[in-house]
Amino acid sequence: GFAFGIGIALKYKDGNLEKSITRNGEDVTSRIAKIQNVPKQIPISGIIQIRGELFVLNRPPNVSKRIASCFVLTSEGSPEGISFCGFQIINGKLNQFETIQYLKKLGFNTPEIISCNYISQVNFFRKQWLGKKIFNHYPTDGIVVKINSRKLQLIREKSFETYRHWQMAIEY
Repeated sequence: GFAFGIGIALKYKDGNLEKSITRNGEDVTSRIAKIQNVPKQIPISGIIQIRGELFVLNRPPNVSKRIASCFVLTSEGSPEGISFCGFQIINGKLNQFETIQYLKKLGFNTPEIISCNYISQVNFFRKQWLGKKIFNHYPTDGIVVKINSRKLQLIREKSFETYRHWQMAIEY
């Protein structure tokens, strides 16, 4: 879906970057702290956890992922050219659009968002993406469609058997 690098969760406590964890639970804080666009401090009190992706611009998705993985997981290479894109506040209460706006306000790079009301619009934007007319700022191998209501997301998370998804990846 939105996988153009490697997934990272950042934990901030009273505004200070406290921990960075990979999808596999590996603590990579010392490596992530070297990446230029990862805020070391943000204007919040309490604890906030942010999910996102590390990636390299202007590279195909598989190359971007390999470079970011090598830097973070093997402690080799330079952080130069590696960026972080935040897209979710873990256990947040905001809808998707508000979350992205809040992350921007905190100083994070965020993905582009296009709001749709109909499936036909999703299909139109998918064709636009395939034609490299939109979402070409990141080395993507797909797009993600999400319900923009946190209330509906939570209902679907709790009723997985009835409502299977609140987000869906559309790949090549």
